[in-house]
Amino acid sequence: MDAQEATTVIATLARRIQSRRADIALATSYLRGREGRLRFASDEFRDYFEKRFAGFSDNWCMPVTQAPVERMKHLGIRLNDPRGATDAELQATWQASDADRGLSEALTMMTAAKRAFGLVSPMPGAPARITFEHPDSSIVAYDAVTRQRRYGLTVWDGDKVQYAQFYTPTLTVGAQRPLGVERLDDRRVAPNLDGWVIDADSLKANPLGAVPLVEFRNQTLLDDDPFSDIEGVMAMQDSINLTWAYQLNGLDYASLPQRIVSGSESPKEPVLDDKGQVVGYRPLELDKLIRDRIAFLPAGATPSEWSAANLDAFAKVIEQAVEHIAAQTRTPPHYLIAKMVNTSGEALTVAEAGLVSKVIERTGYATPAVREIYRLVALAEGQAEKARQIQSATIVWSKPQYRSEAQLADAMLKWRQIGFPIQWVAEEYGMGPAEVQRLLEMIRQEQTDPFLEQAGQKVVTGGAPAADAEPSALGA
Repeated sequence: MDAQEATTVIATLARRIQSRRADIALATSYLRGREGRLRFASDEFRDYFEKRFAGFSDNWCMPVTQAPVERMKHLGIRLNDPRGATDAELQATWQASDADRGLSEALTMMTAAKRAFGLVSPMPGAPARITFEHPDSSIVAYDAVTRQRRYGLTVWDGDKVQYAQFYTPTLTVGAQRPLGVERLDDRRVAPNLDGWVIDADSLKANPLGAVPLVEFRNQTLLDDDPFSDIEGVMAMQDSINLTWAYQLNGLDYASLPQRIVSGSESPKEPVLDDKGQVVGYRPLELDKLIRDRIAFLPAGATPSEWSAANLDAFAKVIEQAVEHIAAQTRTPPHYLIAKMVNTSGEALTVAEAGLVSKVIERTGYATPAVREIYRLVALAEGQAEKARQIQSATIVWSKPQYRSEAQLADAMLKWRQIGFPIQWVAEEYGMGPAEVQRLLEMIRQEQTDPFLEQAGQKVVTGGAPAADAEPSALGA
């Protein structure tokens, strides 16, 4: 690939990033609660109450996004080890890069904004570095036939220059372009999307033999347009906040009595000249009278309708809208509506069944990307054989279903009684692979502890200690 071809590809990918940014920014704003604040059906309504309720927002996008992500806990990678152990070297690189936190943030963005990205950077003489990139600054292009990654691009802004790093399976190179041209009024002109200039000094061979940028994509329909889990929630959140605006308005009016002044003309206010002299009168602003809950009626006029609004209707609309959000997003109702009275454990299990299925589904979307990141790490550290094994390795996630300690303890006891290995029981309990190995080592130490031997006690893995029991083999 020559410089001209690379410049053309960079410009094309930069345009695609730019075209995605509006949707990503909108989803992120709703997720943070900055968008979707109180909605007002009319300009007059907004003028009266926007400042009074400024900052109020019923944010349902956040719990809908967090509900599945908080159960997607990555535990490691198992290279087809019959003992079930995870690879310690890969796990050390993962931990050194603080990748657990980065993966959680990437899964949050994948759920809300459709995409997220992971990047593996070789570090000469040191473990590879894993970072996670925002979808508004990264993109991956695929081969139309094989669906393999052909190109990757990350961009970031400086003060006056926009920078980019371009990746192919064989090389990496940097580029830059003017971020904007300053006008006399201190405003900037949009950057020239075709103004990229290759930095020849940054051209390097790619030691990985693969594009180091990996895409996390949410559910698709066999196309390049993933879903966002909060697309429908955003519109429903607007309707809920509109209803809240009406209800808060009604509460505000219900808190003070409305008054009628009959048999009198509408009040007027004086008009003053430059010297402060009264030169005439004009009717008092009607909006002020409305805010003060005062109505003036001419002589002989009588009100025919003065009943209070039914504020319960607004609450029912909000509750029904929240129930729709729960159904559409497979979020347990008790996550969104705090009403739990004498709810049994079985009922909660049924209520969370949809979320558990959703987590398993989302884990399936994230697993190929996590596996590819591990493969790139092995390549970056010069372990070609391990990289080959990773292609069929198992990515270990925690169990998505929550169960009480009593339920788990009862199940674990029954599993051991019917012959399940202690290692399998510990994994089902929710312990990570490293914790499982630590548990097994603790069992070994207990079985060979001289104090227990002197006391005539031996620990039996699978039942209560017995005085005449022999040390049991962990692998049995």
